[in-house]
Amino acid sequence: MKVFFNKDGKTILLKMIETIQENKDYLSELDGLIGDGDHGMNMNKGFGMFGVEINDSDISFTQGLYKLGDLLFSKIGGSMGPIYGSIFMNMAEEGERDAAKKCRDDLQIDLNSFSAMLDAGYLSLTEIVEAKVGDKTLMDCLLPANEALKNAAKEGRDFSEALELMKKAAEEGKESTRDLIAKYGRSSRLGERSRGVLDAGAVSCFLILNAMADGIMEVLK
Repeated sequence: MKVFFNKDGKTILLKMIETIQENKDYLSELDGLIGDGDHGMNMNKGFGMFGVEINDSDISFTQGLYKLGDLLFSKIGGSMGPIYGSIFMNMAEEGERDAAKKCRDDLQIDLNSFSAMLDAGYLSLTEIVEAKVGDKTLMDCLLPANEALKNAAKEGRDFSEALELMKKAAEEGKESTRDLIAKYGRSSRLGERSRGVLDAGAVSCFLILNAMADGIMEVLK
C-alpha cells in the first residue's frame, strides 16, 4: 500500500505555491471578465507570504496546510481567504487527528487518510457557504474531486490512480463552470452574461488540487 510521510510534505506545499505564482495573471484575467479581477493577485499574495515563511524551515504537510490556511484566513481579503483558509485548516486538523489516533509522530498518510482530510476540508466549507454544484463557484470543482477520491478509496484503488481520478473530476468540474450562470458574488449581477467564462475560484481550486496531487505522487513510497 502506497503512503507518504507527513514530514516530507514540504515538496507538496512548494508545488502548490509555484502553481499559484505561475497562474496569478491568468486567474486575475479570468476574474476580471465577470468579477473584481483581483483573484490571482490575492491568491498570489497569500501563497507568496506563505512561501517566504516556510522557505528556510522544515515543515510537515499538515503543519504547512494549517499555517497556509491561517494566513489566508487572517490576511487575505475578499471571499477566497476565508474559503481556502477553512479548507486547508480543516484538512490539517483531520490529518493531525489521524496521527493522534495512531499515537505516532511520523504520520504516514495513505489514500484513506488523505481522502478523509479532503472531505473534512469540503465539509467545513459547506458550513460557511451556501453555494452548491451548479452555482458557478469552486464547489463545482471541489465536490466532484472529493467524491472521486472517496469513491476510489472505497473501491480500494491504488493511491496514484485515485489521485489521477481526483484530478480528472476536478478538471471536469472546473470546465463545467463555463456554461453556468453565476449565482454568488459580483458576477451574479451579470445574470446570463456570466455564461461562457470559467469561474476563477473553480480554476484556482483545480490548480491547487492538481498541484497537491502531483506533489503527493512525487513523495509516495
